[in-house]
Amino acid sequence: MSVVGLDRIAMAQERLSGRVRHTPLIVSNNLSARCGFPIYLKLESHQPTGSFKLRGATNAVLSLNDEAKKRGLVTASTGNHGRALAHAAKAEGARAVICMSALVPANKVDAVKALGAEVRIVGRSQDDAQEEVERLVREEGLTAIPPFDHADVIAGQGTIGLEIAEARPETELVLVPLSGGGLAAGVAAAIKGRLPQARVIGISMERGAAMNESLRAGKPVQVEELETLADSLGGGIGLENRYTFAMCRDLLDDVVLLSEEEIAGGIRHAFRTEGEIVEGAGAVGIAALLAKKIDVRGPTVVLVSGRNIGEARHRQIVDTDSVAISAGARGR
Repeated sequence: MSVVGLDRIAMAQERLSGRVRHTPLIVSNNLSARCGFPIYLKLESHQPTGSFKLRGATNAVLSLNDEAKKRGLVTASTGNHGRALAHAAKAEGARAVICMSALVPANKVDAVKALGAEVRIVGRSQDDAQEEVERLVREEGLTAIPPFDHADVIAGQGTIGLEIAEARPETELVLVPLSGGGLAAGVAAAIKGRLPQARVIGISMERGAAMNESLRAGKPVQVEELETLADSLGGGIGLENRYTFAMCRDLLDDVVLLSEEEIAGGIRHAFRTEGEIVEGAGAVGIAALLAKKIDVRGPTVVLVSGRNIGEARHRQIVDTDSVAISAGARGR
């Protein structure tokens, strides 16, 4: 198995110093009272680009040699990773091309363009966008920075786990959103390396959770991508997955799936009670606690991964106690 270990994550932490935000780790009095143990929120939603993705993308870009950066950078994205790579490329003076499908909402596309990146709209799926990435690598020599299955991306995300371990060494449980596995793998590697007593649970949605289905099958499998409030958790993990499948298989203690109404409840609670605007994928840890799907045995950290939800969509959810599920802003 290809593994990203503590040494590589510690190197990423040094590399990222001063480049990304050391995000707040705050206590939730409400959730703590509900669960009977201290519950902390790790607010990656406070990163400049609105999600944890800035860590992995920046670490990957800084790990490149000058020639690779000079050729230009390219990725397939449905939102957050593309925005993060555009930010990291701009900081290094490098060209960035972000390939996205026609399903990506205009506000996400505009946010990437605002950072000076080129946007290619291709097809109607992440797979279509990835085909354009491969063409640009093959024909124009651009350097690809994948959204999750990349050692430097995983190491960058793992720095969140180091921050948690340093701030709260008494932590017994970490809840982490689970999609392609870059975040879950990196955080789990850091937490298990520094806090061997702690459990790490991946949280995903019932609709189209590719990593969960792959773990159940014992190998990477294709899963139909469905509309979900946790849109940033959509998409496949890649049948040729090199890192994240094996790391999630070996390091996660469990995976919990949520209904759409439960995810909406997490978004609502984050805003109404915690005062935080959080997208569906970022709210899944909170949602899992509210739904009583987690066995809390001690101090727990909930990773709030991002805030990039459309204003109208967010208002629709928080202003009602029921929500009709439709496509939202995606986020890889």
